[in-house]
Amino acid sequence: MASLRDIKSRITSTKKTKQITKAMQMVSAAKLNRAEMNAKSFVPYMEKIQEVVGSIANGSSGGSHPMLESREVKKTGYVVITSDRGLAGAYNSSVLRHVYRTINERHNSTDEYAIIVAGKVGLSFFKKRGMPVVESIVGLSDQPAFADIKDIASRTVGMFEDGAFDELYLYYNHYVSAIQQDLTERKLLPLTDIETGGGKSLASYEYEPSEEEILEILLPQYAESLIYGALLDAKAAEHASRMTAMRSATDNADDLIGDLTLSYNRARQASITQELTEIVSGAAALE
Repeated sequence: MASLRDIKSRITSTKKTKQITKAMQMVSAAKLNRAEMNAKSFVPYMEKIQEVVGSIANGSSGGSHPMLESREVKKTGYVVITSDRGLAGAYNSSVLRHVYRTINERHNSTDEYAIIVAGKVGLSFFKKRGMPVVESIVGLSDQPAFADIKDIASRTVGMFEDGAFDELYLYYNHYVSAIQQDLTERKLLPLTDIETGGGKSLASYEYEPSEEEILEILLPQYAESLIYGALLDAKAAEHASRMTAMRSATDNADDLIGDLTLSYNRARQASITQELTEIVSGAAALE
């Protein structure tokens, strides 16, 4: 049985750990509120640009662009969004396990795919396994601006346009609520299944100069916006996952403190009982 001093020491250290996890929970909750607002405020822009692009791509005039057309797949790109830090429950592991399994099922050689990764956790994961990472970004703020990822998003889309990739997939955690984040796999390019607005009545557009010239500028911006929108969504999911993980850790610390306190009291009672027994035995021996 552990000594009273050992149990007391464990109670003290667990209480200190609880203070840390409680503070991290509160910080993540504050960050989640802002991240959720950022993700939701970006949705109207995405819906409108999707409506315009879809209107041109699916219109009667048949506007065309290489980013809208499927081609023979010789190499696949995977855009994976993770976090820079751990202590976020299954936030990173769920995405990384799924991507790792998917790549192993689809490809027999590292020449058949390449990875673009956001976050130190994902970058470390793929490098340790010798998987080809062609682009990476780390150190993003908790509330990233589009300028923070503009370069890597532009290079990623450019690699598809240049033929380095024949298709691009996007993997991230979609924020549903504070207690639910769904693993999401999305085909980023080519944009073969772009919709115009979910069946809603759409505005009529006149295009100047031509639809092809507009698509030439608008489609890369749209693809880059899809990456940025996924990043905002993933950041909200990250903060929610970390808040939930820290809440669970705090609750577990409370349970452990309760168990240790009970063990401490029992050990202390046993020690007092033993001392009383020794005193009574000593007094009886003197009679």
